Amino acid sequence: MTRALAFFFSLILTNALIGQSKIQGTVNYASEGVPYVKVKIKALNMNTLTNLAGEFTLDSVPNGEHEIEFFAFGYAIKTEKIKTPIRELSIELEKELQDVEEVVVSGTLKEVSKKESTVNIEVYSSKFFKKNPTPSVYESIGNVNGVRPQLNCNICNTGDIHINGLEGPYTMVLIDGMPIVSSLSTVYGLTGIPNSLVERIEIVKGPASTLYGSEAIGGIINVITKKPENASLFSADVFTTSFLETNTDLGIKLNVGKKSSVLTGINYFKYDFKRDDNQDGFTDVTLQDRISVFQKWNFKRKNYRLFSIAGRYLYEDRWGGEMDWNNQYRGGDSLYGESIYTTRYELLLNYQLPMKEKIFVSGSFNHHNQNSYYGNTAFMAKQIIGFGQLHWDKKIGRHDIILGSAIRYTQYDDDTPATQSADSLAPKNMPSKSWLPGFFIQDEIKFNKKHKLLLGMRYDHNSDHGSIFTPRLGYKWMINPSTIFRVNTGTGYRVVNIFTEDHAALTGGRDVVIASDINPEQSYNGNINFNKSFITKKNKYLNIDFTAFYTYFTNRIIADYDTDPNFIFYENLSSHAISQGLSLNVTAKVIRNLSIQAGATYMDIATYEEGVKEQQILTENFTGTWGVSYAIPKSNLSIDYTGNVYSPMRLPLLNELDPRAEYSPWWSIQNIQLTYRGIKNWEIYGGVKNLLNWTPNKNTPFMIARSEDPFDKDVQFDAGGNAIATADNPYGLTFDPSYVYAPNQGIKGFLGVRYNIEGKKKK
Repeated sequence: MTRALAFFFSLILTNALIGQSKIQGTVNYASEGVPYVKVKIKALNMNTLTNLAGEFTLDSVPNGEHEIEFFAFGYAIKTEKIKTPIRELSIELEKELQDVEEVVVSGTLKEVSKKESTVNIEVYSSKFFKKNPTPSVYESIGNVNGVRPQLNCNICNTGDIHINGLEGPYTMVLIDGMPIVSSLSTVYGLTGIPNSLVERIEIVKGPASTLYGSEAIGGIINVITKKPENASLFSADVFTTSFLETNTDLGIKLNVGKKSSVLTGINYFKYDFKRDDNQDGFTDVTLQDRISVFQKWNFKRKNYRLFSIAGRYLYEDRWGGEMDWNNQYRGGDSLYGESIYTTRYELLLNYQLPMKEKIFVSGSFNHHNQNSYYGNTAFMAKQIIGFGQLHWDKKIGRHDIILGSAIRYTQYDDDTPATQSADSLAPKNMPSKSWLPGFFIQDEIKFNKKHKLLLGMRYDHNSDHGSIFTPRLGYKWMINPSTIFRVNTGTGYRVVNIFTEDHAALTGGRDVVIASDINPEQSYNGNINFNKSFITKKNKYLNIDFTAFYTYFTNRIIADYDTDPNFIFYENLSSHAISQGLSLNVTAKVIRNLSIQAGATYMDIATYEEGVKEQQILTENFTGTWGVSYAIPKSNLSIDYTGNVYSPMRLPLLNELDPRAEYSPWWSIQNIQLTYRGIKNWEIYGGVKNLLNWTPNKNTPFMIARSEDPFDKDVQFDAGGNAIATADNPYGLTFDPSYVYAPNQGIKGFLGVRYNIEGKKKK
């Protein structure tokens, strides 16, 4: 009887299972398994996730025809129709173009997955910057959280780039990993990088001195240009604004024979319409005539070894000043104008040696010439920088090692006291020359799939300042494929160039005083990063990236505006300075066709002298950015709404009688853009910039001090050189245009077109 019952129940169970199957398979990208892919049969409400090897199993699937959907962030959704029973599936995913790309190079000098990098690197594609089109890289990065282009002069509109509140000299700008942009070019060279050739921009916030050396205390901005073989055959992007600013970007790719390709980019920007909306008698924005030509050659070699050469030429003529000024007044004291001619040449080389080991030679050279007058003050400056590097990329077991040696030569000469010789028998101005040889080693130790340790060390010997040692330590814990924890710490240093310390030294009536011998700055840095992604069953996506950062400075170089309104004093801080804060970035795609990127950074940037804390000038405590994009269904239209907001910052006043506010108000620049993509190869876009019509002159009696007397002809001074309050000068001021923190342009419209002919791209 027992046997009969067992047979009966087994027969029932067998019949119940008849018509059901198990579906197994692997989801891959580039022959590697993709973990945590959602595998879903929507009609049956069945789903699962792939494991770390990209494998999945769906049990008890009824026999018949089914549609399976495969979804992972960063990849295009894949749909596969099957008929059960079936053997194992093998699914190959394709990358989907996202605002944030997956590959980075700035942390290890080689391409690695962003998730695999021990160093937290923010990566922004060209698509990100098209949401708010601008004529230069310098202006584009204003939409990146924690990164702010800072205007330093109301007249010539010079600027630098702040990362997490640290001023421009602490930011190192690279092109394809080469230290092309520095010193003089941090002020004028950034505006000539063609956006059409930018593939992506990588930003490292925090210490990067181990791999990149001097000037990388605050972080690096690495502009990665397109590879010629993957670029469009032809691209054009032309736009103009209601202020009559016109920008043209052209890109052309040619194949030269079977083993080489060349990409040429041309950028031309023109603005020659005088405008004085704030009625101070001076141009609101500099007039500019700028051309930049960039060319990059790639050569095919055996075993895909790297060989590329690139060059760039930049010429710019810009001026700002009194509305009646023209070139005949250049250098005179009749009408005030700041006129700058910039000529710049750059060359870059990347070459992999023809041997089994991965050994690379890279180098760069740039020559920057500036011919300028600030009123009747001539400033002639030349700079030559040569850089060479040899590094070996080697994997030994769990160790991923980068070993290299670099040398940097800098020749700099200008009209400031920075290059004056102390020897009275020598010429008044002597070029400043320095050599900076060094070597570095970095070892990334992979204990397992979850844990990595990064150890780095760099030694440099500066011909003026001697030996400098900068260690580095990093740790990455991949808690799971959607959750990453990183810690990075290290030291940094910066060799000084006065011109980059503060451009206000050249404009207006202030003179530069170097109080004592200035030593290199030292810093001790640390940051903690936490990154978490959420993917719902309905393919909605949310990413949260949180960072806490801290930097302690010794020998901090301070520009003292407050002691005397006629001078800027430079000296090393006798005590210390700090830069600390919190940063949060959020990316969300929770509604179909709608994507949101938002960020906020809180900063405390201050100096300590004799126990007194003072907030850094022209530095906000809070900054926020956002970008909202919506693709209107079935219309070929999309809308982009971008903006930023800044908290008050301390501004440079001339004296206690100065009637202008000591702190700026809260302010925000917001933009909206509409893009139409309904014509093959074409995009038409337009919109409004600065929707709130914000300009810094609102609620301020004046922006430029003594704009009616730019040469201080009617200013009376006491025996100590201080301006005296008189009936014609009730506040005792001198001419000074350094009271600036935001663009002077109000609301404006823009309209542009893009034309693109794609070539055959390689993976």
